[in-house]
Amino acid sequence: MKESKLAAPSPGRPVVLVADDDRSLREFLEILLQKDGYDVVLAASGDEALGILKDRADVSVVLSDIRMPGMDGVALLREVKKVRPQTPVILITAFGSMDSAVSAMKEGALDYITKPFRIDEIRKVIRQAVSFNAGNKGGTVSGGAEAVGAYLPEKAPKAARCDRMLAASPAMLKIFELIPRVASSPSSVLITGESGTGKELVARAIHNLGNRAGMPFVVVNASGIPENLLESELFGHERGAFTGALAARRGLFAQADKGTIFLDEIGELSMALQAKLLRVVQEKTFTPLGGEREVRVDVRIISATNRDLEEEVMARRFREDLYFRLNVIHIHMPPLRERPEDIPILVQYFLDKYSKEQGKEVQGISSYAMEALTGYHFPGNVRELENIIERSVTLAASNLILPDSLSISRFKEGGKRDPDTKDADTLQIDPDIPDEGLDMEAFLAEIERRLLLKAMKRANGVKTEAAALLGMNFRAFRYRLAKHGL
Repeated sequence: MKESKLAAPSPGRPVVLVADDDRSLREFLEILLQKDGYDVVLAASGDEALGILKDRADVSVVLSDIRMPGMDGVALLREVKKVRPQTPVILITAFGSMDSAVSAMKEGALDYITKPFRIDEIRKVIRQAVSFNAGNKGGTVSGGAEAVGAYLPEKAPKAARCDRMLAASPAMLKIFELIPRVASSPSSVLITGESGTGKELVARAIHNLGNRAGMPFVVVNASGIPENLLESELFGHERGAFTGALAARRGLFAQADKGTIFLDEIGELSMALQAKLLRVVQEKTFTPLGGEREVRVDVRIISATNRDLEEEVMARRFREDLYFRLNVIHIHMPPLRERPEDIPILVQYFLDKYSKEQGKEVQGISSYAMEALTGYHFPGNVRELENIIERSVTLAASNLILPDSLSISRFKEGGKRDPDTKDADTLQIDPDIPDEGLDMEAFLAEIERRLLLKAMKRANGVKTEAAALLGMNFRAFRYRLAKHGL
């Protein structure tokens, strides 16, 4: 039975064409969208919707169910692209039919909504589609994928830049304001925060924006160098200082003279090395291993840690005097889950970066994929987000990132994870396989990463103890940490 509504539209109001064989759903969408200021035209089938579209040039958006008798949503999509290629099409699908939605996205659908859907989700997607259509008025948009590719579903807030960093969150903007003020100071800086939050980028920004720019910037990862070699790496050695020392070697402090040395994972230093570092911080002098002559250097020291050094001091694992010497200026990097405003900005930055590197034209991300990212807790922070986007660009079959290419096991399991809930860290060791399939490698990698994080937390950051909890040797444990960017 024909149920289209062809009333004259109100001036200036966008027109949404809803096609669905479920009468109650049509009426629900009509009431909802009219309240939001849209004119709504209803069609009970794909054929009816196509006829309306041919008769009316004012349709702004087509919202269609995928499964309808006769002409289904995908067939309607193809016809819309022939008749009105600039008109965005949004498809409604059940979660079990995600494969159809993904295929439709590749054929030119702007976005899709899964049942059961949320009201705010419909409003957001329709609003974005109307805005997208308004931006393409007066021009021809070539075949669906390109049209979608130029569209970023989450409009990112205006980004601020500081050296190599981009952000929009209040917490990061405060750090951006602080960096230029401390850049030319000789004072030591301590940067704290979880792994992957960008502590080294902050250190580089301080160096690049200060009066030592152009001079050496030397990075030392204290956890990545065996303890028996670290002293020689830092301070150098004379010939014959130890077995195998066939020639004298300049240490990293000497190489950083007139510049900046960045001591990452400073909490990993042994008490003996902490004592020697304290002398360098206080006196700007050190003695190479096996040497007798003191070497004087002009070095600014920036250190970083993912540990709570105050707790380490109280536990007598870190020298109090060294802590106060290093912590003259303190910068804390918030985890990515606490600054969701930055996620869309970083997503687009990494999309541009890896599309260029891989010679692909991936330009945007679907609203469902962005929603999965903004709802994710990111234990690996910005580094993990970068890895996810790099992988997604590699797997993308069109110029739009779709949810199926995201290596987020929480999304693959079909639900959001709230980091504030008690069971946020529980592992699903007997998962169901959703209809669209499961990326087993990504799922197992996520389980491994969570176990590593749990072990580190239980061992209070002591890697040897964490390795023992997982029944592996220290070298294997450190390798797995590095593999996951932890």
